Amino acid sequence: MTVAASVAQNTVESYRKAGQILRESSLRRGNVVYLDTSNTDDVMVTADLHGNRTNFRQILHIADLESNPRRHLVFQEVCHGGPTYPKAGGCMSHLMLEDIAQLVIRFPNQVHFLISNHELAELTDFPIMKAGKMLNLMFRCGMGQMYGDAVPMVRSAQLEFLASLPIAIRIGDQIMVTHSLPKQCDEEPFDTSIFDRELTCHDRSCGGSLHRLVWGRDFRQENVDYLAEQLGVELFITGHEPCQYGFASPNSRQIVLDCCSRLGKYLMIPMSNDLTQEDLLNRIHSLHDPILAAMS
Repeated sequence: MTVAASVAQNTVESYRKAGQILRESSLRRGNVVYLDTSNTDDVMVTADLHGNRTNFRQILHIADLESNPRRHLVFQEVCHGGPTYPKAGGCMSHLMLEDIAQLVIRFPNQVHFLISNHELAELTDFPIMKAGKMLNLMFRCGMGQMYGDAVPMVRSAQLEFLASLPIAIRIGDQIMVTHSLPKQCDEEPFDTSIFDRELTCHDRSCGGSLHRLVWGRDFRQENVDYLAEQLGVELFITGHEPCQYGFASPNSRQIVLDCCSRLGKYLMIPMSNDLTQEDLLNRIHSLHDPILAAMS
């Protein structure tokens, strides 16, 4: 299956327009989107989707952005997973990435897409293998099945879009949303300048600051305390870590969300500077009816 050249061109234009919107957003300073009472009523935070089309549709239904113009919706990690194309078996999650770009165009300054380790892997050609499958290769195979000879053109625009993604969302004075947290900040202070300056190839490469941020899994209390002091925040909301029940709270400052499964969870956060971790835990909701999800 190969689509018409006009479809490929439309995809290219969507990626480029969405990337421009993200880069030029009035809410963005450096690589951080800042939300406060002047522009926000509430924020719906989601996490890793990995091509789960059912959960993606449910998120959009719950968010109802058209009826809630001061609601913000945070996505992260949509690549690598979900349905595959017949015969060759290429990954179809590139279509969800295209859907995100179209949502950014449709709801500028409402839809925010954070860089994750899987999107960064696509941007930098960093190989990821899972369950014996090379995810990057399956992703490219899917694009090839869709776009044929137009893949280089679409891929170039796709990478421009990925390079435009913010690395954090700041909700009020106390809450920061990132894909994950860097390891051993209490032993090797994290280079927080990446939140404010233009990113370099070194930042994105293995061992660089952005790579360290989105790949880290150090949820020790000492580590998160040190990072919170560095950044001047109280609470972190992240994804990245698979959660059996759709969320976890591994320390007193962090909530981890997971939207991959039928037990996927999201946060609906009212704009306030007085929220505690307990307040946030009480605002975690299931994407699907929890009884039906547990039975499926």
